[in-house]
Parts: sequence; C-alpha cells; structure tokens
Amino acid sequence: MDGGPRVPEQRRAGSAPVAEPGPLRFGVLGPVRAWHGEEALSTGSPQQRALLAALLLREGRTATAAELIDALWGPEPPSQALAAVRTYASRLRKVLSHGVLISESGGYAIRGLREGALDLAIAQDLAAEAEKARGSGELGRARALLNQALDLWDGEPLAGVPGPYAEAQRARLEEWRLGLLETRLDLDLEQGCHAEAVSELTALTAAHPLRERLRELLMLALYRSGRQAEALAVYADTRRLLSEELGVDPRPGLSELQQRILQADPALAEPSAPVTEPTAAPVRPAQLPASVPDFTGRSSFVTDLTEVLSSASEAGGRVMAVSALAGIGGVGKTTLAVHVAHRARPVFPDGQLYVDLQGAGPRPAEPETVLGSFLRALGTADANIPDTLEERAALYRSVLDGRRVLVLLDNAKDAAQVRPLLPGTEGCAALVTSRVRMLDLAGAHLVDLDVMCPDEALALFTRIVGEERVAAERKAALDVVAACGFLPLAIRIAASRLASRRTWTVSVLAAKLADERRRLDELQAGDLAVKATFELGYGQLEPPQARAFRLLGLADGPDISLAAAAAVLDLPTEETEDLLESLVDTSLLESAAPGRYRFHDLVRLYARSCAERDEWPPQEREAAMSRVLDFYLATAAGVYAVERPGDRTVAHLEQSRYEGQLFSDAAKATDWLHAEAEPLLACVQQSLRPATLRRAVDLLLVTIDLAESGAGSRRYETTAMAACEAAAAGGDRHAEMRARITLAQVLSQSGRFEAAEREAKCADSLNEAAVDPWTSSAAPNQLGIIAICRSMYANAELYLLRAIQAFQTDENKPGEASAVCNLSRTLASMGRSSQAIELAERGIRIYDELGMSVRLANARYASGIVLMQAGRLQEALEQLDRALRIFIESRQRLWEGTTHFRIAQVHLSAHRPAQAAQHAEQALAIGCIGGDWMRANTLTILGKALGALDQPDRARACWLDALRIYEATGSAEAVEVRSLLSPIAAA
Repeated sequence: MDGGPRVPEQRRAGSAPVAEPGPLRFGVLGPVRAWHGEEALSTGSPQQRALLAALLLREGRTATAAELIDALWGPEPPSQALAAVRTYASRLRKVLSHGVLISESGGYAIRGLREGALDLAIAQDLAAEAEKARGSGELGRARALLNQALDLWDGEPLAGVPGPYAEAQRARLEEWRLGLLETRLDLDLEQGCHAEAVSELTALTAAHPLRERLRELLMLALYRSGRQAEALAVYADTRRLLSEELGVDPRPGLSELQQRILQADPALAEPSAPVTEPTAAPVRPAQLPASVPDFTGRSSFVTDLTEVLSSASEAGGRVMAVSALAGIGGVGKTTLAVHVAHRARPVFPDGQLYVDLQGAGPRPAEPETVLGSFLRALGTADANIPDTLEERAALYRSVLDGRRVLVLLDNAKDAAQVRPLLPGTEGCAALVTSRVRMLDLAGAHLVDLDVMCPDEALALFTRIVGEERVAAERKAALDVVAACGFLPLAIRIAASRLASRRTWTVSVLAAKLADERRRLDELQAGDLAVKATFELGYGQLEPPQARAFRLLGLADGPDISLAAAAAVLDLPTEETEDLLESLVDTSLLESAAPGRYRFHDLVRLYARSCAERDEWPPQEREAAMSRVLDFYLATAAGVYAVERPGDRTVAHLEQSRYEGQLFSDAAKATDWLHAEAEPLLACVQQSLRPATLRRAVDLLLVTIDLAESGAGSRRYETTAMAACEAAAAGGDRHAEMRARITLAQVLSQSGRFEAAEREAKCADSLNEAAVDPWTSSAAPNQLGIIAICRSMYANAELYLLRAIQAFQTDENKPGEASAVCNLSRTLASMGRSSQAIELAERGIRIYDELGMSVRLANARYASGIVLMQAGRLQEALEQLDRALRIFIESRQRLWEGTTHFRIAQVHLSAHRPAQAAQHAEQALAIGCIGGDWMRANTLTILGKALGALDQPDRARACWLDALRIYEATGSAEAVEVRSLLSPIAAA
C-alpha cells in the first residue's frame, strides 16, 4: 500500500473552498468525469479530458504548456498544439468553478479543491488508513477500508483518454489497484475467509496469469479450503507458464509455499495472531484469599480488569475505579477476582481488603458489620468505631483518604449492599463479584463473565488431572468438559473426582456425565456441588420468577425468543419480558440478543429437575410444551403462506390451539424462520410423541426452506429421520407419509437419490391406503425430481404428470407450477425443446401471477436450464441471473450456489472459460442443492474451464476430486470424468 500515487496539493490546508452550487468533484478511477454536487458536468472531447486528467494528477503543481503538449500528443504534436491546449483550458474554465483552473507562469494548474474532491485522493487516504489499521492489528477495519478504496474504481482508470501521459498513468493506477487488491486478499486469508477468496483469485489469475503474488494467494486459499491437490496444481501450472512465456522459474516465495504445502506445514492451516503474554504480578500478604495455583485462561478479562483497577492510581484518572463482575454460580467470579486482585497488588501498596458478603445465601452480610471489620483492619481502635452505618461509612472514607487500597467485595447481593463499602478517594479501587448485574452501581465498569472457551476448559481439566492421563484420552476429556458446559466449578469438581480415583479412566468419567438425568448428581465432590450453587439462586426467586425458570427450562434448543417464551408461560409478552429480564439480572438466564434468552446447559438441567419436583399440577409441563409447539406451527404456517401465496399446503395442516406471530412482509417472515431454526427443530424433535406427533411433523413440513437454504440442513435431516421413526413406531400412517416425503426432499437435496427414492416411494404406497391430498401431489412431484437427477426421464415424465393432475385436483396453483417446471426440464433432457420451453414459460407465468418470489426464482432457474439445453445461451443466462438475484435476496444459499453452477455451464458453452471458472468457484464456496454429487459436477465444470485457460494441472486435480466423489456414490458421471482424464494421463 506504500506505492500508491499521491495528490497532496488538493487537500492542502489554506486552500479555501470556492462558493458554488454544490461541491466540485472529479473522477479519474474510470472515465474522467466532473460533478457539481450531484450534477454531472461536460468534460468535453477526449483531448480536453486528457488535459483535465493531466492537471488533476499533477498534485496541484503547475504544468507548463510544453509538458501538457507532450502529455497529450507525445514527441510528434500537431502544428496547432499550443492553441489547442489554450482552447481546451478555456472551455474547462467555463465548466468548472471560478478560480479552480488557473493560468500561471505560462502553464496551468488546478487549485482550491475541497478535501475528497478527487476519487484518487479518497482512495489514497483509505489505503493509508488501512495500512495503519493493519499495523495496529485491526484487520477487519483494514479490510473494510481497502474494500472502500477498491470500490472507487469504475472500470479502467482514465478510460478513453488519449495520449502517452494517460497511458503511463493508466498502467500505474492499474498496478496500484492490483497491489491494493492483493493486500485485501491477503487480509481475507489472515481472517479465515479462504473459501470465499478462491473464487475471486481464480478469476484474477485467469486475467493476470503471470502475476505470481496472486498465484501464491490462490495456492494458500485452496490449501486452507482443504483442496491441497489443486493448490499444488496451481504451482505446476505457474512454473510451466513462466517457463514457456518468460523462460524463468517461479520466485523463491512461491517455491517455498509449494514445499510447505507438500510437508503439510501446520502453520499454513489457519491464520494466527500473536498472543500477549500476561505479566506476572508480585505477591504480597494481605486480606486477599490465596489465588488458586491452577488458574487457567481468562487472559482478556485479567488484562481488562487489571487496567481498570490500575487506572485508580494514574494522575488525572478516575477518583475511584470500580469493577463489578456478574455471572451464574460456578462461573469463576471469585477465582478471577482474587487472581486479578493479586496481580494488581503493586498498584495498591497500602493494603487490600476482602470480604465475602454472602449475597447468594439466606443471610447476606450487613454493611455496618463489614465496615467495622474494615476499619479495624485499617488500624482504627474499637473505641473509635461509631455505631451507625452512615457514620462508619464516613469514617471509612476518611481513613482511606490519601491511601492506595484495593477492596474486594465478593458475592454481593445487590448495589445497595455495596455502596457504603466503596472507597471515595483517588488512588483506591473496588472489585465486586455478584450473581446480579449491578446496573444501578453508578460509574462501575460492568463485566459479564461467561463460561470458559473449550481450549481453556480443557487446559483447566488437564492441569488438575495431569497431562499424561488426558493426552491418552483427549476425545473423552473434551466430552467431559462439554458435559460440564465449560463451567469452571463443574470442570474442577469433575477433574478432582477423577484425580482422586486412579483406577478410573477419563472415558469412565465421560460415560457417567453422559446421562443428563444423573449429571448434576455426579458433579459434586466434598463440599463442592454444582446443584447446591444453583439452589442458592433459585431459592431467592419470587414465585412467578420460579415458575418461569422451571417451565422455560423444559424447552430444548440453544435459546428461545420472547414470543415463544410467552407461549410457554401463557402470559402476555410484556409480563413475560419483565420476568425474563429479572432472571437475567440474577444470572440464572442469559440474554443471547435483544428479545432472545438462553440457559447455561447445567442450569437448564437444574431448571428441569425443579420442574419435575415443584411444578403442580404435573400436566402443566405438557401443556407448556404443547403451547410452544402450537406457537411455532401457527407462525411457521404463516411464514409459509407469505412465501407461497395460494399454496394449499397450509389448508391441510393440523390446527393450532395457540396463536402465532403474523408477518405481512416476506423479508421479516424469512428473518423469523432463520432466527428460529434451531429452537424450532428442537421443538419438533421434543414433540415426537403420540399426542403431538402430527403437529410436529406438520411443523417440519412447512419449514422445508431451512433445508433448502442450507442454514439448518443437517439438523433438519436428523429431525426428519426421527419423525419417520416415531411415526412408524406409533403406527400413524398420516404422520409417517408426510415425514417420509419431507425426508426424501432433504436426502434429494444432499444428492442421496437412491435413499430419497426409497422414502418417497414408501410414502406414495402408504398414501394408497390412507389418501392425504398433500401426499398425493407431493410424493409424485418428489419422485419426478429424483428421477430427473438420476437421468430416468421416462419415469420422471410419468411421475410429474401424476403430480400435475393431483395439484390441479387440489386447486394448488403453486404446486402445479412446481411440477410443470420440473416436467419442462424432463422434456428438455428428452430432446423435446419446444414443449419444454413452453412449459417453463407457463410455470413462470403462474408464479408471477401469484406474486411468489423464491418460487419464481426456481421457475426461472428451470427455464435457464431448458434454454441452455436448447442452445439459446444468452436467454438462459438472463433467466439464471434473474433467479440468482432473487435467491440472494431470499438468503437461499444452496440455491444461490446451484445457480452459480448453472451459469458456469452456460459460460462454458459460450466459450467464456474465465467467467465459467469464477462462477464454478463461487458454487464450490457456497455449496449446492445436491450435496457431494453437485460438488463433483461443479468440479468437473471447473476443470473444463481451467483446461481452456491453459491450467491443465489444476484441471486434472479438479477432475480427480470429482472422480473420487462419483466413484464413492456410484454415479454414472464417473465415465465422463475418466474420459477427461485419459488424454492428460496419456500426454
């Protein structure tokens, strides 16, 4: 970023802006243009624009007439060159603001421009700021700044401007742009965005085949994306190309990267950032409890809190530093606070006070009692200690005046208990721990302490148990700390139990903790017990809070929305929010985001045990779960209806007894569905019992977009399989055939067509005995889709004609359009192009009339394929581009990737391999409907494009990967790939 051109004169202080109708702006990073505000100005003929560009790029300095003539025409100017320059200058003066273009010393200059008046100047500033941000470790900000700079380019710099000066500047600016782009891509890789970078780098290396830095970045991006063979193939292609074109070898950096890839250098796997080692603090005796010898992790909290406490002694700093740590019982608040206090002791040479305020117990410490103890510790005689709280607090502050003392107030009940105990003078600090967030403690630095990260948790477990035992069973150790919910107290208890039982293995402990119903009972050792810690907090709740705590703990899923929680509790939203926020304040519940709440895993287990023990009557537990299922079903059905107006599916669903949320806006409906994916699917799995089975299956049915978008495909599939098993075991044919169709859709989308066909055929046969209007149409439609993917077009035609008839009988126009589009693809593959195109257009018309966005994209996607097979490539590309835009807007990631694959096919057919490679790379980075099968298809297309771009080694690597997938799945496409590999192998 250092080598960028500069234009300092145009931002010179003292060059006052000229009054004008709008800010005067210029652009050179594209066509040479000028604007007054938003009004575009005429910059005249190409030679006149060349003069303007030469002056703008002179950095505010005067250009002589001779220099300008040389810039415009070179060594052989026309006879009237000087007159032409004067004419161009005169015309520009009339267009620009007064006083901007000035005559000086027989030449011309542009002066008095406002800051940021030239796009190049803005790009330079952004690049410089990005360099500073990168130097200070702000990689995300540096990357964003570079993207802003690169966005200022609008095609070729100085586009259409003639003359040797413009040509030289054009080359310089393009080289600078590539340098910025390489830096931005380097930052992409430093931040782990390697999969996304591959597509862009593939296109760039095709456009700039001899630029070795781009090749190096592409190798690294491919390697980090798990595509080692392709990364090495890029090196082979580069070495061959450099030898053929320039007669040289790759530079040492590229060769070194190849060797590191061959050696699978671990340092290449992921970007790394330097870790600042904490500095040790000397230990001095005082009232602080001993710091635990195996304190682990929490480095960012330690650094942050130490800095806040230390600020109390800084000149001009705060009068008193106060930090308040909040978190659930067992999260390690006291351990962290004591550790930080010991580190901060050198800053407080006059002493450290400590008290356990017993805030979580039934009898919290009285502030006046604590003050008496503190005053004695500070040297005050008993006879001089007053009786009242106010007098003791005043004396306490007076005694601390001029001293530098740290006060650790552990386990506080609330801010009212803490306030009298705070020092009031400069040089002192207080560190408070509590289960309650002290929002009403004025001036406090609030810290919410969460559980440990997995690495920290494993490190703590290892320090207690011993390296040797853990190293032998690392997987089991990870299972143990995960079962502990990464809660430090639970990890310490589990590790202590294992350390005291030499005959136990780590696997034995993991097996004991695997049983959720017994887990809390297992997590106790001596006087330490996780359940007892939670019991203290639960015992202080008011009855409505306790009920909310118990019932909310029944719902599976990582979190729960406010609206869903209101359904669980059967309360108005406002009352529910008040209850939940009060539980957040006690640290028994966490606020995952505005309007979303979650339990720690062990707290959830405790809440459920409380529900089983205390909820009366017991039927209220089942009623709560039934209400939330109804809420999800009603809301999801509404979302489905918004996305698919006119679709009759919602008319065939089980009735909900609890109202859901309503959405008139499709974007908000989609937002809700994606936000609720995990809780919703967890609710389905939790509801697969006879009383709620049909509603659970219908909820799964109307949330199929979760699988199609790729957002929750794996979890969705697991849930669908569980639904099939539950329905079959319970003998519920109605639920079973719907569940099997849903599972067939998921399996088909992941490329497992044989398994999908089995499920769909099973549903189809079940429907013969118990006719279900939804299954009657959905089963043959799905069977038709599967048959298309397996190239069984005659079967597909029969299935799809059945589906169209069933949809028409049900008066389901969107369903009919879906089957019609599928039939169009079938007929196109059978060579019946005219019928296929007509059917595709019919499908588009139906969706368009119904106002369906995502389904319209599906229709345009199908039309694009049909048109491509008919050889109408430009029309195919138009349809696919329109489909792609809708899929992106609707966040249908897998369909977005699949459409990129089809666009790549079209570009390859049109002999545009660079564009084909770029879209194929995007498809690989995003993923496609069809799973591994479609990935192999994409690799095949990418290989063909790379072959056409004279990158045979990388093409071969792609085809080898594709062949492995095809052979593993038994796909017929393996034959084509073998034939593609044969000529290369023979060569």
